[in-house]
Amino acid sequence: MSFQFNQIAGALAVLGWLTACSDPNTDNNNSQASETAQSTSKPPVSVINAEPSSNDALVQVVDFENLDKQAIALTNVSGQRVSALGVSEGKYAYQLTFDASEPEHEAVIKAKTKWDWSKLGNINLALDINNPKEVSAFIYLVVIDHSGKSHRRGISIPANSTATYYALLKGPQLDLDSGLREDPKSWPSDDKKMFWLNGNKQLDLANVKAIKIEMGSTSEDKTIVVDNIRIRQNPSFNTAYLEGLADKFGQNAKFEFAEKVKSDSHIKALAEAEIAQLNKEGPMADRTEYGGWKSGPRLEATGYFRTEKYKGKWWIVDPEGALFFSSALANIRIANTTTLTGIDFKDDSVRYRDPEDVTPEDSLGIRPVSKAAQKTRYIASEVRHKMFNELPDYDDPLANHYSYRRSTHKGPLPHGETFSFYQANLERRYGETYPDSYLDTWRDVTIKRFKNWGFTSTGNWTDASYYQMNRIPYFANGWIIGDYKTVESGGYVWSPMPDPFDPEFKRRAELTTQVIAEEVKNNPWCIGVFVDNEKSWGNVNNVKSHYSIPMNTMGLKDSESPTKAVFTGLLKDKYADIKALNKAWETAYDSWQVVEQGVEIKHLNDAVLADMSSMLYTYAEQYFKIVHDALEKVLPNHMYMGVRLTMWGKNPEVIQASKKYVDIMSYNSYREILHEKDWAYLAKYDKPSIIGEFHMGANSDTGLYHPGLIHAEDQKDRARMYQLYMHSAIDNPYIVGAHWFQYLDSPLTGRAYDGENYNTGFVTIADIPYKTMVNKAKEINSNLYPRRMKASTD
Repeated sequence: MSFQFNQIAGALAVLGWLTACSDPNTDNNNSQASETAQSTSKPPVSVINAEPSSNDALVQVVDFENLDKQAIALTNVSGQRVSALGVSEGKYAYQLTFDASEPEHEAVIKAKTKWDWSKLGNINLALDINNPKEVSAFIYLVVIDHSGKSHRRGISIPANSTATYYALLKGPQLDLDSGLREDPKSWPSDDKKMFWLNGNKQLDLANVKAIKIEMGSTSEDKTIVVDNIRIRQNPSFNTAYLEGLADKFGQNAKFEFAEKVKSDSHIKALAEAEIAQLNKEGPMADRTEYGGWKSGPRLEATGYFRTEKYKGKWWIVDPEGALFFSSALANIRIANTTTLTGIDFKDDSVRYRDPEDVTPEDSLGIRPVSKAAQKTRYIASEVRHKMFNELPDYDDPLANHYSYRRSTHKGPLPHGETFSFYQANLERRYGETYPDSYLDTWRDVTIKRFKNWGFTSTGNWTDASYYQMNRIPYFANGWIIGDYKTVESGGYVWSPMPDPFDPEFKRRAELTTQVIAEEVKNNPWCIGVFVDNEKSWGNVNNVKSHYSIPMNTMGLKDSESPTKAVFTGLLKDKYADIKALNKAWETAYDSWQVVEQGVEIKHLNDAVLADMSSMLYTYAEQYFKIVHDALEKVLPNHMYMGVRLTMWGKNPEVIQASKKYVDIMSYNSYREILHEKDWAYLAKYDKPSIIGEFHMGANSDTGLYHPGLIHAEDQKDRARMYQLYMHSAIDNPYIVGAHWFQYLDSPLTGRAYDGENYNTGFVTIADIPYKTMVNKAKEINSNLYPRRMKASTD
């Protein structure tokens, strides 16, 4: 059930809400005071005690007036007191400088015992921040309670700016699941709302233990000045803040921006002008038919894409033997363009799924609902339904862009009707001269764009309708889904981890790869194949997370878990008898039968960790072997691209296991750059690698409510950050491609699968290119091959 607006209004009626009263002062006085603290370790931290120094503070948490030199723990950050920003009544603020030579940074303020904010009503944590530098600074703000739960938000601090930033910590807005990754502001203010990223929205506010400011990989030292960290009571707000968000094009109805479409005639005129320009300019120069370096060196031509190390740097080699680097945009498909309308159907037939289906719900395109089922429609979520100013009737010419989502990953509705504004806008933009002709035009224009903008291929999740066009290289993709057994990972992001020793997993892998092969048809334009995505292998930043799969799987019975039976077999092979295992593990198991029935791994000594590592390697090796062998049978001429490991889901055992079977290692890395220290391990494995996903989104100038996973100030800043990332990839001797995620912006009202509503596209939801990003792509791609060759010979 979705939280309704009258419930919000009721909550407001009970509570005495106060209005925040101060606007940010833009005083940029940053002169240094005498006290300086600098550290690369984590010393004990105590609370900074101070009286409130701003009249909007309900509780002053930190104001830096009485600074304990051990009050702030700094890791790869230098800190010092400086003159206050002029927003508060105090004399001092605190300057943080983040060392670009290191990939991770944090400044931690920790309570002596705890902060108790539980009796303060509906509140936000506010802080004043100045950025004195000429470039933006993307930071994370993390609030942590005593149980270890964290509330994580992010924001890009614009260059040469001072403002007040806030994170909502309690209020009916946090209780409401709108189906958006980030909601619009619920009250008007010049203060900057920090964007939700991950963690727990509901913290134990009676037991808050720490506040952290973090920064990830950056190409240059960044500096911010922080002042007046305080708890404020939330002001009253219009409970209709989620109503009327989207206009008929799916754009923000309440915000004007440069790329905004005004009318049907406007969107057509823009299309005609762009097509004329693309036809006039044509593809980027110095490219082979397959996108390789035409004037560069020639290696052996095999008729298919492959890899080779040339002059100390890994390259993809195109079918004609030219050097090739995959510069691309990913997710060129209709599947992720739909958004939930708040409507559902009582007819259960709309939710039927064929158990032999190989395509996950979020990879399906438009799935119309039958006329009979339409008669059973009802409003399942008033909140969702009221977000739209205009949706077509079922007898409207644009009604063919309605679809149905049978399941969702997160959000207020487990299933429901959806609408694709993007596909509807394609029909408006290109017209329809025969059924679905606008999709043919879309594919044609998209390829012309890519080649004109200098991209050498498309990225993962390219719609299969592009495969046989033979106009641009692509990567095929598939998922292994089905009713196979899973293992206990102790937590996962997208889906449970499969049991690769279950014969049903092998059958499903073969079924999936057969479907991919039927789509690819041995096409030389196919560079390689991605199978599955962002699996939860375990996070090396925490030992228990790192070995979560073997540790949790050891608790299962051998008779019920094929993987557990294999793990038990590994132990029996290694240890002569149960006494030898007990001695090594410091346990007291009576017999192997006890292990076979499942045991809890409590004590992690060196021997246990070594065995957990061996188990994890064996598990991962079986997974990659099954997928590799299935692909080899049906697509022997195409490269296996792996599973696109994440920064939170990769570990040495998985990398080592996959190295045996994949042709190109793949990683999704959402950072500002590929930092040398983060990626130094690639030299150990000496394997060509590709970045399957990265992006930056803008805070302020698109009308979308969330920038994405990495934030920029605006489109100009986004383009600057894009160039830095691409150059870090092009210059890396092991990286053979980098794919921006994604081609188009998310729906303003959140994609149906999980609510992502990010400004991460090169085109808007109306298919209008962001000119600043396009121009930067042309600049990067026009020098792509000479830059990479120079980096390999320097």
